[in-house]
Amino acid sequence: MSPAETLYHQIAAELPDAVESKMFGAKCLKAPNGKALAMYWKDCMVFKLTGDAAAAALSLDGAQVFTPMDNRPMNGWILVPFDYAERWKGLAEEALAYVRQIEK
Repeated sequence: MSPAETLYHQIAAELPDAVESKMFGAKCLKAPNGKALAMYWKDCMVFKLTGDAAAAALSLDGAQVFTPMDNRPMNGWILVPFDYAERWKGLAEEALAYVRQIEK
């Protein structure tokens, strides 16, 4: 298991109410309402963010709107490289707070 995947599992264990699941065949974390908040993707983490949190994440060097297929960006999903692993837990907490507000 890579250091990035190990950190993903650590964050999953420490994040209150988050449940490990799958999305598009990738490991993900879901809030109690069933909405995905983060995903582990190719030694990076992808977070569901909005507003200032999304802008701050996108300002990180190498971070980008998550585009799993050519020309098909996923609005509101920000890919953050392992270079910023120390920020992953905080971003996951922000994503959890955001998706908790989304109706099923």
